[in-house]
Amino acid sequence: MLSAALLTITTAAATGCTHTGRPQAAASAPGPAGGTRSAQDPKLDWKTCPPPSAAEDNGGAARTPGRDWECATLRAPLDYAHPDGEKIGIAMIRAKATDPAHRIGSLVFNFGGPGGSGVTTLPAFAEDYRNLRTRYDLVSFDPRGVGRSTGVRCLDDKELDAYYAADSAPATKAEQTALVGRVEAYAAACRQHSGKVLPYVGTTNAARDMDLMRQALGDDKLHYFGVSYGTELGGVYAHLYPKNVGRALLDAVVDPSSDPVQSALAQARGFQLALGNYMTACPQTSDNCPTERSITDLLDRLGKQPIPAAGGTGTGSPTGGTGGAGGRELTRSLATSGIAQALYSKDFWEYLTEGVEDAENGDGRILLSLADSMNGRGQDGHYSSLQASLNAVTCADFAQRYTAEDIEPRVAEFRRASSVFGDFMAWSLLQCTGWPVKGEWQTPDVSAKGAAPMLVVGNTGDPATPYEGARTMARELGEGVGIEMTYRGQGHGAYDSGNPCVKGAADAYLLDGKVPEPNKVCS
Repeated sequence: MLSAALLTITTAAATGCTHTGRPQAAASAPGPAGGTRSAQDPKLDWKTCPPPSAAEDNGGAARTPGRDWECATLRAPLDYAHPDGEKIGIAMIRAKATDPAHRIGSLVFNFGGPGGSGVTTLPAFAEDYRNLRTRYDLVSFDPRGVGRSTGVRCLDDKELDAYYAADSAPATKAEQTALVGRVEAYAAACRQHSGKVLPYVGTTNAARDMDLMRQALGDDKLHYFGVSYGTELGGVYAHLYPKNVGRALLDAVVDPSSDPVQSALAQARGFQLALGNYMTACPQTSDNCPTERSITDLLDRLGKQPIPAAGGTGTGSPTGGTGGAGGRELTRSLATSGIAQALYSKDFWEYLTEGVEDAENGDGRILLSLADSMNGRGQDGHYSSLQASLNAVTCADFAQRYTAEDIEPRVAEFRRASSVFGDFMAWSLLQCTGWPVKGEWQTPDVSAKGAAPMLVVGNTGDPATPYEGARTMARELGEGVGIEMTYRGQGHGAYDSGNPCVKGAADAYLLDGKVPEPNKVCS
């Protein structure tokens, strides 16, 4: 039976998703390196928050924030090379500190993606940060090109249903050609609907927006909490503005030294590791646990014949014919996305068990719901900007452009990394094929000599940002800047795992400035 709880899965679980790397923005000029506010600080007009927009409601479960929350729009240059030119609106949200007498300042959150809406995610998960709110105003935002901040649009909802259902692991030359064609058509649609902002949505411009945000908030230093892609954004900010870094926590850390191929391979291994950890733990709670072989067999069958997504009835094409659940079916691509989504948190493991069992019995509803969460599809059938924004930021950042001829010889290597996810991770490297904007870097520069100590937390069981990335980030930030901490756990990220050791050390750092000893380990 489809659990009601499954229908409330939101952005926080998906924001690390399917990116194959992280990079820099296009057409930008250097920003200031000082740590003081200028004579012409940007202003923020805080008001009652409106309901979430379709573009930012990743998953369809977001609600209008309560009375504790205020919203504002930061006006930032569309192109920092022309600071007095056209402006872009950056949507922001905050809840004021509950102990204003001991207030430190603002704590700015980015929950990753890239493409996740901070305006909807922070209120949804604010209870996890209640202790931090005592001394900080909790602040987040929709980065440029995301959600309410001129969210990137490409295909319409019906077209996206077909796009995500289509097979993204080609086995023949004809299928490769078809996949390339779909990716190029997607890029053309992004150019048609969002071409004006595509050159300016990269990570460097988002970092510059954060420094403008710091000034508008009235803070001499940026105190920051970055998750997943947000760790890369934090690293790039520290590189651009080392003297402006306050207390910064980087959790679920992206490896800044990895190019897209290395990143995709690491994710294949990471998701395979997480799947193995799930299968090891599953017999403790269920008598119907899948095996790796049963999952690959299921995916192979779905590649040949999709199944209905409701009640095991109905027929139709994998791109939205007349099957169950309004004509939708569970295809191999959607099932793979759903399985990956379930590995983001131990809390979803029970849905993976139930979803695979149901799919083997001809009912694809649970895995389809998980895939919809991954892809930013709400219960009403509308898609947020999540995945379109992810593509736009990734392709504005990374300069690499891969062809089918580049990828095909490496597929075997990816399969060795993961029998379940390898093919899909390999072919995801096509994501910037035909993209209308050139990328800026091969890998981002996060060196931050002179910055204050930044706490870098890696999780040994993280599927989306494998543990090794934390060590690399700490090293590349620089000696005395990157302070590494390890959590021996499962899921994407450490702070929200509930582990008291992690939370205690992180809170002591953010609230009291107590930097943990290097290489601290929490279990």
